Amino acid sequence: MFALVDCNNFYVSCERVFRPDLNDRPVVVLSNNDGCIISRSEEAKQLGIKMGEPAFKIAAFLERNQVTVFSSNYALYGDLSHRVMQTLGQFTPELEVYSIDEAFLNLTGLPVDWTAYARTIRETVGRHVGIPVSIGVAPTKVLAKVANHRAKKIPEQKGVCVLEDPEEIAEALKNLAVGEVWGIGRQYKKLLHSIQVHTAWDFLQLDDDWVRRRMTVVGLRIKKELAGIACLEMELIPPAKKVICTSRSFGEDQTALAPIKEAVATYAARCAEKLRRQHSSAGMLMVFLHTNSFKEDEPQYARNLVCKLPVPTNSTIELIRYATAALRAIYREGYRYKKAGVIVMEIGPEDRIQGSLFDRVDREKHAAVMRKIDALNAKYGRDTIKVAAQGVGGKWKLRQERLSPCYTTRWSDIIKVAAHTGCRSHNEVLKIKAR
Repeated sequence: MFALVDCNNFYVSCERVFRPDLNDRPVVVLSNNDGCIISRSEEAKQLGIKMGEPAFKIAAFLERNQVTVFSSNYALYGDLSHRVMQTLGQFTPELEVYSIDEAFLNLTGLPVDWTAYARTIRETVGRHVGIPVSIGVAPTKVLAKVANHRAKKIPEQKGVCVLEDPEEIAEALKNLAVGEVWGIGRQYKKLLHSIQVHTAWDFLQLDDDWVRRRMTVVGLRIKKELAGIACLEMELIPPAKKVICTSRSFGEDQTALAPIKEAVATYAARCAEKLRRQHSSAGMLMVFLHTNSFKEDEPQYARNLVCKLPVPTNSTIELIRYATAALRAIYREGYRYKKAGVIVMEIGPEDRIQGSLFDRVDREKHAAVMRKIDALNAKYGRDTIKVAAQGVGGKWKLRQERLSPCYTTRWSDIIKVAAHTGCRSHNEVLKIKAR
C-alpha cells in the first residue's frame, strides 16, 4: 500500500502557521515579482479568484473583499517543507519526496489499520508543523493520487481516503475525469475525449495494445496502476538533473551593465550550488538576456551566448567568471532589460571529469573552498559567504512588497516571546508578538 500526502494550499498554509488570525479568511500568495496568484486559501477560491490571475488586474477586488496578499517567501516555504518531510519519515521506511508539498510513503507490510494510521499521520504533521494535509492510501501510486483527490474534494472524508476495496476503487474511477488522472496531460486528454473516453473508468476499459500504441509504455503503466498493478517504484533518491536553469525577472527594468552583472553572477552561483548538491559538474553554460516584449513601444533586444567550458566544473568562482564574460559579450547599451538567466548543461558526475592538458585551475583548492562556503551557508543562512561579484544588494532583485518575515531561517525574524508577571487575573501572561 502507498500513501500520498499532499499539503493543502501549501504556500498559504505556511503563511498561516505564524498568522493564525488569518485562519478562515481569504489569503493569496503571489508569484515572483508579485505578478500572478499562485496559491489560494479555500475562502479565496470561494470568492472566484483564479489560479494564475495577474494581481494588478484584480487589485481593487482583493482590497474590497479584504483578501490578505503575500509575496512568495521561498525560504520559509522550503524550511517548513523540510520539516513536514522529516515528520513523514517517522511513519515509513521508504519516503519519496515528490515535490515541495507532496510525498509518497510506502506502507507495504506495516501491520496497521490504514485509515487510523493515515489520520495519525495527518494529526502529527498538523501538531508538529502546523500544516494541514490530505492523505490518499491505495495499492498503487496512481490510485493513491486518486484517493488523495477524493480526500481533498469530499468534505466527508475529513482529509483521509483509503481505496482498497475493488468496488470503492471502481466507484472512484467512475467519478474521476480522465484529465485528472496523474500522468494524463492535455494532449492525451484530447485524444481520449475524441474516442469518448471521459472518465478514469472509461480509460481502464481500453485495450492494452491500443494504449501502448497511442500513449506509449507510459500510458500503459498508468492503466495498469489504475487496475491495481503496481508499476511505478519508489524514487528514494531524486535523479540528477540534466539541465539546471536559474533566471528571474528584475524587480525593475535595468539599463546599466553593473546591476545585471551582479544578477547573472548570483544566478551562476545558484547553479553551482545545485550542481554540488547533486555531486555533478557542468561542461557547458548559457547566458541569456532580454527586454520586456510586452512593452511594444520600447526597443526590443534578446540574445544568448553558449560557452563550452574547458573542463567541467561546479565551482562558483569558475561559473561566475564564464557567465559574466558571456554577459559582457551580449550586453548592448540603449535597452531596458527585463530578465536574465544562466543555464548549465552537459551535466555529469563530479568524480568522472575529463581533464585538460592545459588546465591551470587548482581544482582541489576550488573544491575545498566550495565545501567551506557550503558548510557556512548551510549553518548561518544562504549568502552568508559569497563571491564579491554577486554584490550586496541591488534594484535587480525581485519585487517583494508584501514579504512576510522568515520566521524559521533568519535570526532577526524569530518570534519574540515576552513574559510578564503581576497580572491581576494570572500570575504570568505570555504575549507572542510576530514582528
